Amino acid sequence: MTTTMPTGYLPWTRPAEWGPRICVRDDREELTYDGFAARVDAAAEQFTDLGIRRGSVVAVMLPNRIELLTSIVAAWRLGAVATPINPVFTATEAAYQIGDSGADLVVVADPEAPTAGRTRLLADDLRTVAQRPLPAPITDEGALALLIYTSGSTGKPKGVMLTHGNVAAMSSMMDESLGLSATDHCLLVLPLFHVNAICVSFLATMRSGGRLSILGRFHPAEFMRAVEELRPTYFSAVPTIYTHLLALPSALDFDTSSVRFAICGAAPASEELLRGVEDRYGFPLIEGYGLTECTCAASANPIDGPRKPGTVGVALPGQTVGVMDADGSLLPAGERGEVVIRGANVMRGYLNRPEATADTLTDGWLHTGDIGILDEDGYLQLVDRIKDMIIRGGENLYPKEIETVIAHDPAVIEVAVIGRPDPVYGEVPVAFVAVHPERTTTAAALHDLCTEHLTKVKVPVEITIVDALPKNPVGKPDKPALRTRTATTTAIGA
Repeated sequence: MTTTMPTGYLPWTRPAEWGPRICVRDDREELTYDGFAARVDAAAEQFTDLGIRRGSVVAVMLPNRIELLTSIVAAWRLGAVATPINPVFTATEAAYQIGDSGADLVVVADPEAPTAGRTRLLADDLRTVAQRPLPAPITDEGALALLIYTSGSTGKPKGVMLTHGNVAAMSSMMDESLGLSATDHCLLVLPLFHVNAICVSFLATMRSGGRLSILGRFHPAEFMRAVEELRPTYFSAVPTIYTHLLALPSALDFDTSSVRFAICGAAPASEELLRGVEDRYGFPLIEGYGLTECTCAASANPIDGPRKPGTVGVALPGQTVGVMDADGSLLPAGERGEVVIRGANVMRGYLNRPEATADTLTDGWLHTGDIGILDEDGYLQLVDRIKDMIIRGGENLYPKEIETVIAHDPAVIEVAVIGRPDPVYGEVPVAFVAVHPERTTTAAALHDLCTEHLTKVKVPVEITIVDALPKNPVGKPDKPALRTRTATTTAIGA
């Protein structure tokens, strides 16, 4: 059944009086709400001419710029699905996502960007003026809106299926939680191939009739100068960005009086970092928690209520966050167990991965793989991770994906990738490799192999060749032992 999305969720459902307001700007141009809607219509018309229909998939492989957003929404205008792709992906990584998602069209900035043989459309060639009337928009709440790929523990990224209902619910939850209004102005610096930037910075702002300013890159001093010049009321970033901002010379003084709050998520942040940013820049720094499978966010410390250091806050409006034991029973406050989430924001499942979906979605609960404790007030403290994941500067890296690439070298017998603590990025990947006694390879050769097939953030900063990997009692590589060894030795980067 086709249903109407809530007011402001998409350009064609916004109030008419929003039309002349500034909607979005980037390093190149600025558009009103009417102007953005016109660009969406023009791009949708062009997509139609290229064969995009309801149910088609449009891959958008662009750096942060307005065309990335108009391409996503133009796909939605036609009832198609958008899958944003990291623009610095290697040909191997891009080809996998394009192929697995079944993309029919790839929007790129670079004429040489990999498209895996699919139709290529340059962002600079996107149509800006529609040439004919378009049919009425298709706004089916149950239809897929986004395929966001998250690295999988099996070594192959999984496509998280997010419906329009999921995305609308998340933007509504963020609006209510953050108290957004038409007076708010978001400064976006996070990459728009992540659901965080799409939902928290773009759609939540658009839903409330506010303004979005997109930065093409992050540099600490340039970012703070943008805060001074553009006067945003909020922004969302990861701990690594706040670490860089806090490290700016104390002699540099910036006017941050327009900022009423900032959000910190995607990776754990220390109490010292949160307090240091608040003390220096004078705005509340709200730590939250979530994952792609719940369309971004599940909990956050309140802006106006008590903020408890060491926690990631309370469940967002419309969600339930619980802690569950191994037999599926919800645990009382103070008990440690797996964090589970329920709400209209929880994904439909993983694309073409029924077993992985069944493992993650059980009896209406999303199983996060994280271990946590809820206190008597409903504040969540994260204490461990079940999933063998590395979080590097807010980017989720799964060791298995890196291990699979290294194992392509015929000299490699075994490989184990773990996260090493890092003062700037939180964690960085390092690899330990056991080599066949009758074959040879080098750390440099393995590093080159990773560089060829993996995005830079996934490439191990150190590769150590060992005689054998330590094993646990069941014969698997003993990663805790490797983590202990890594934490007590000084590494030399590859």
